Amino acid sequence: MSHVNTVQTSAGQSTQPPNPRRWRMLLFTVLCLLLGLAYALYWGMVARYKIYTDNAYVQGNVVQVTPLAGGTVVTVNVNNTDTVQAGQVLASLDPLDSRLALDQAEARLAQTVRDTRALYASDKALAALVNVRQADVRRSEFERQRVQTDLSRRLGLLEGGAVSVEEVQHLRTAVANARAVHAAALAALREAQEQLAKNQTQTAGVEVMRHPQVLAAAAAYRTAWLAHQRRDIVAPVAGTIAQRNVQVGQRLNSGAPIMAIVPLDQLWVDANFKESQLEKLRIGQAVELTADVYGSGRKFHGQVAGLAAGTGAVFSLLPAQNATGNWIKIVQRVPVRITLDAAQLRETPLRVGLSMEATIDVRDQSGVAVSEAARKGVERVSATTVYARLEQAADERVNAIIAENLGQAAPVAVSVSVSASAQPGK
Repeated sequence: MSHVNTVQTSAGQSTQPPNPRRWRMLLFTVLCLLLGLAYALYWGMVARYKIYTDNAYVQGNVVQVTPLAGGTVVTVNVNNTDTVQAGQVLASLDPLDSRLALDQAEARLAQTVRDTRALYASDKALAALVNVRQADVRRSEFERQRVQTDLSRRLGLLEGGAVSVEEVQHLRTAVANARAVHAAALAALREAQEQLAKNQTQTAGVEVMRHPQVLAAAAAYRTAWLAHQRRDIVAPVAGTIAQRNVQVGQRLNSGAPIMAIVPLDQLWVDANFKESQLEKLRIGQAVELTADVYGSGRKFHGQVAGLAAGTGAVFSLLPAQNATGNWIKIVQRVPVRITLDAAQLRETPLRVGLSMEATIDVRDQSGVAVSEAARKGVERVSATTVYARLEQAADERVNAIIAENLGQAAPVAVSVSVSASAQPGK
């Protein structure tokens, strides 16, 4: 017997009450359809233009600091985590040996300038000697012609008996002597001219300060100067000290790494995307990133800058050998370089190696494909002008030494930023 309740209507007909389960299923179906439609709209308008990876890490330039000259460490001025500026002295080497070598090079340069001055002065002395020899030649020639004339006149008188044979013989001897004296004067003149020409080959067409001997001595002095200045190991760039492994008293060789500097304002992100995600990547596409250290609430903004030349497996120490019988296909990942906003880095600093999550908006397809990108122009990736200051100071000191030993006033030195401890004699 059925127990279904019925409702009696005014017309005398009975109806069943609505089924709650049926309405719930209908409501659930409508809700699923709405959610599916919403997701389809979201995917069509937003999600299909997003490429995401959580395999991304902060990278940066790790600038190795190495001594440019060998020596014993006497001071260390920084430690790990310290922030330094370009040109700041990080450590110093014992200056005794380089100071002695610099003094010797300065003495050699000064002596070379004086010797070269003497070489130029010899030109005038040799020119004066040539004039003296020319005067001697003229006198000997005049004397030879005089005695030759006397002899010719006496020979005409000899036949008439006006002069004696002995007198004529004396004149002939005088003519022979005059010819010998004239020949000696000519030889002395040629020798003086050759000495002058030889000396002029070393002085003609060049000033004292540009003479090869002076230039060689100046180059040797610059070498000694730079070796002395390089006892102060300076920071080539501004950044944060890392991996310091130098101690006082340690003997260093030129080129041995002693610490590293990381410029934290020049960081970027290497995001490893699957090879199936690279088709729509373009240079300049906007990237939104989050760092685990700050959480998802802090967003970083960047741009796609380039694509690596190969997967990480290719450049590993032991590359994978896939030509085997038990090969299994594994989707490879390729590093994509993402530049970061410098202003954001100053406000929210990051550190090398931190984990990131990157989402690239590939809606804009107007840029160059990452596989075709190339650096334009001659823009420098990294540069420093710290070491140029040493060369400028060395040139100033060389000019001063040359001017002092030429007997001239020292030239006005150009102002360069060199520490007082780096000046010679200090």
